Amino acid sequence: MSKSKSSGPARYEMLFIISNRFTEDEAKKCVAKVESIITQSEGKITASDFWGKKKLAYPISHEVYGYYNLVEFDLERIALAKLEEKLRLDNEVLRHLIVAKKVKTDEQLQKEKKISDKISTKKAAIEKEQKSQEEKASKPKAAKKDKADLTSLDEKLEGILNANDLL
Repeated sequence: MSKSKSSGPARYEMLFIISNRFTEDEAKKCVAKVESIITQSEGKITASDFWGKKKLAYPISHEVYGYYNLVEFDLERIALAKLEEKLRLDNEVLRHLIVAKKVKTDEQLQKEKKISDKISTKKAAIEKEQKSQEEKASKPKAAKKDKADLTSLDEKLEGILNANDLL
């Protein structure tokens, strides 16, 4: 029995950076060009998210900014190498990274949604508790009812100063 991976398209996620020498509209045309390269390679784009202009972590080809785009697509494993070669030769793309992405079932998505809902409700409860504690701390404390008047303080001070056992 051979243990081979299932045939058919696999799900991939690719983040790529377009050079800053283009305007935002030109960068979107470059994104469309990259997406067309994926579709020409018999790939099917499932999601695309244009993040816009961001600062790079380090300069690439003397550029400090670039346009980021995240694309999720299905593609045969065999065609992936050709796609990467085309992207490497493309002068508009500064960097790209393709990673295999696990396709999630509806059950897994529902579990993740339940977990994120629980986390958000707990966060809200904690924030509410912190807010109430801050309100309690910010309220002025009630003044003591039995404040000493000046005459009694003067008498106590005289008693302390006249005491013989201090020296």
